[in-house]
Amino acid sequence: MNIAVIIAGGSGHRMGQDIPKQFINVYDKPVLLYTLDGFQRHPQIDAIEVVCIDGWHEVLWAYAKQFNITKLKGVVSGGSTAQDSIRNGIYSLEGKAKSDDIIIIHDGIRPLVDESVLSDVLLVAQKYGNAVTSMPYNEQIFLVNEEDQTTTKDYIPRETIRRVSTPQAYRFDLLDEKYHEAYEKNIGVQGSNYTNTMMVQLGVTLHFAAGSDKNIKLTTKDDLELFKAYLKSDKDTWLK
Repeated sequence: MNIAVIIAGGSGHRMGQDIPKQFINVYDKPVLLYTLDGFQRHPQIDAIEVVCIDGWHEVLWAYAKQFNITKLKGVVSGGSTAQDSIRNGIYSLEGKAKSDDIIIIHDGIRPLVDESVLSDVLLVAQKYGNAVTSMPYNEQIFLVNEEDQTTTKDYIPRETIRRVSTPQAYRFDLLDEKYHEAYEKNIGVQGSNYTNTMMVQLGVTLHFAAGSDKNIKLTTKDDLELFKAYLKSDKDTWLK
């Protein structure tokens, strides 16, 4: 099976709204439901679990019914950090998922996941046991001079780096084992760590999969406006 774990446990303070940003309505549809719809429509996704902020579970189930998200099989509570939320989602699959099931982790506030991106992530994960969405970095990266932080004397060749995001996919046995190891050893679980950074810190080699510039994360009001623009420009090609 291919099981999507959608992370929607945050409160979204940076958006400056009264409700969590994943539940903000855009053209009469919550952001999170755009995300879920992408997984609902993908033929290789068998089930969806959402890690949801407390107090919104029943709202989410109601929206899932309204927008026909029939693949939603579970809703669990989020944690104090994104990493804690992912851990909660993975642990909730123990006793349910098989060792070779592929678990796709995705941010609930990345509502424009492309079908081809999901397909490639699944293909790479099935071949190697893991896959991370990636894109080339097209800007120049310079290192700050430690002696004078207003200057630079060195740079990182952009062809040597990749920017990664979600969706990410992992075999369940690898994912479950490494989350237990990480929390037991307190490795890769602090601050802004995510599954991919944790895996690397635990010695796992990650494999790149295809990405898309449209796969934006809605963090600020400007991101929300960009999302609206994408919806308007693409409404004739991919929206129902």
